[in-house]
Amino acid sequence: MRGGVAGNYVDQLNIFLPVTALGPALPLLAGQDAAASSVALVVMATLIGRPLGAMIFGRISDAVGRTSTTRVAIAGTAACTWLIALVPSHDVLGWGTMAAVIALRFLGGVFLAGEYTSAIPLAMEWSAPRRRGLVSGVIMSMAPCAQATIAFVTVGLLALLGPDAYAAWGWRLSFAAGGTASLIMLAYYTRRVADAPVVHRPLPAVVAADAGPGRQGLLTVVFGRYAGQFWQVFALMSGLWLLTNMTVIVLTGRLATDAGLGSGGAALAMGIASVAQAIAMAFAGHWSTRTGRRRLFVGWGLLAALGGPLVWWWITGSAHTALTAGLAAAVLQVITVAAYGPVGAYINERFPARVRATAYGTAYSLSIVVPALYPAYLPLLGSWLGHQGAPMALIALGGMLVAAGGALGPRLSAAEIDDELEAVAGRQEVPAGENLGRVASPSRRRPDQETL
Repeated sequence: MRGGVAGNYVDQLNIFLPVTALGPALPLLAGQDAAASSVALVVMATLIGRPLGAMIFGRISDAVGRTSTTRVAIAGTAACTWLIALVPSHDVLGWGTMAAVIALRFLGGVFLAGEYTSAIPLAMEWSAPRRRGLVSGVIMSMAPCAQATIAFVTVGLLALLGPDAYAAWGWRLSFAAGGTASLIMLAYYTRRVADAPVVHRPLPAVVAADAGPGRQGLLTVVFGRYAGQFWQVFALMSGLWLLTNMTVIVLTGRLATDAGLGSGGAALAMGIASVAQAIAMAFAGHWSTRTGRRRLFVGWGLLAALGGPLVWWWITGSAHTALTAGLAAAVLQVITVAAYGPVGAYINERFPARVRATAYGTAYSLSIVVPALYPAYLPLLGSWLGHQGAPMALIALGGMLVAAGGALGPRLSAAEIDDELEAVAGRQEVPAGENLGRVASPSRRRPDQETL
């Protein structure tokens, strides 16, 4: 579990490094004329790599083991991050500099997805039943913790070194630190972490006939036996990613321009908001164990859909300092994306061990794609709904997707999840021959009918 928490923190550092730390250095890496377009290409390379990595490493993790797969993914992440830190400037390679960065970000996205696709299911398989929600919340909170770390470090380095020195070589320090952190996690997983016993147990007789070679891959998850669970989780995650893009990425740009804070002030404000978001995520994960997973997602989704647009209007429609903007952004992120807290536990509770990593990684990563294409459709919505109305509408849509996705899933009350992870997942099995598209609820089976 400690490996899952620290590993996800390091993973998220490597994910967000190009978005924040690389920005001030892009004119020297890509050239003055290509700096703006290069940001989109770097983000797109990671976007394509992550779903692909989840599909590849998820299947390997289910077939070979979580720990060994995690080690390979961490080693690949470390190598890609260090190579970016060492890439020559635009004066040396010309267009080859950004081509190398983009290629390494694509490959790094593949390995990054492989890390969380294996390590988070592993942490959930080791967690005690009543602690899964809390552990999930702490693991998920590492994303805003990483955002805050990078934001504060970038602001500090810019102030300490100055913009010119930072653009010339200072940004490389952050990438070198990210690569080194991955190497430390590789040593930790090699020496201290092993697969949970649950994944080595014999399969239940009711599903053993379905577990032959080639029968439990990606197609089985997306279109076969587990399609109902997968697409329900996909809808919920699509809403969360939509909320993330609006309240983190788009808001950062709007604070810099619309609120007049500049890039440094916006980074500071979002760093403050990330701290609050991290605390709220951990709380949401633990609270879901008391309220039930479905009730938390439905309630938080409705809160995001109704309250999120109003808070957005308050932030963007008033003058703010970096401090007050950070506090306002904190309120917005707490009532929206803090709903990520139970996700690590929830998705893993929906699928048995033999497809768990494949299902978790694919549902978590593939759902990024459409929300991340917002640069293509946000301007069009803006022409219809106005400059601020477009993100407000997408925040409302994201909240409704979270609420609807949660409502379509099982209740997973405190009593129903107070059991070993594999037993909770086993109660949601869809027997062969039944409707593969339905979402099974554990409340339909008695405790004495547990699969394990």
